[in-house]
Amino acid sequence: MYDGAVAKNPVNRLSPVRRERLYESLAAHISDFIEAQGLVGGDRLPPERQLAQELGVSRATVSQALAALETRGRVEVRHGVGAMVRDPAPASPDAGSGVRLEGRPVREVVVAREAILAGMARSAAVNPQSSLRLAMLADDGRPRSFEHTLRSIRKLADAPLLADLDDMMSEQAPAPQASPDLLRALDAVAEAIIAGDPTAAAVACQGMLD
Repeated sequence: MYDGAVAKNPVNRLSPVRRERLYESLAAHISDFIEAQGLVGGDRLPPERQLAQELGVSRATVSQALAALETRGRVEVRHGVGAMVRDPAPASPDAGSGVRLEGRPVREVVVAREAILAGMARSAAVNPQSSLRLAMLADDGRPRSFEHTLRSIRKLADAPLLADLDDMMSEQAPAPQASPDLLRALDAVAEAIIAGDPTAAAVACQGMLD
């Protein structure tokens, strides 16, 4: 019978509940709004100032929520235009068609893709919007994934050619399996980008695909 005493066995203790950040809840709310309104690719969302007023949050929180949705490919934020709904775009079969990878050693492709990742990480670290770098890559208490980190880096880098080359090489040099070493590397590259250190960001990408 339970008598109110706290169990001494650590196995029986409850884990702390992770508090969801406000911008994460707001991102989910905006995503639900897109679905409910039947918005499709190209449709514009209300301006950030209007969203902030109607939802009762700060404009900075709205910006963070839209940045989170952009990393998921749900919206696209264009300077001077605003946030637009985005439809998933199939990969172009012609992307990088001028380069042939057939017959090349896998290790060579892996090294090349790591160089591309390093280039994007370097560009991401010099993105002038420090708040955006923080919003996209700050530690939120959950284990990082390669896929989410890569999407964030590509957005911050704004380097379409490097992104196309990365897509082309991803089949022969796929995303690495989750591991403690990978998590350390992802944390290192994220911290370097947030700190605005392009050299450290590039170095952190070395060996990431091994």
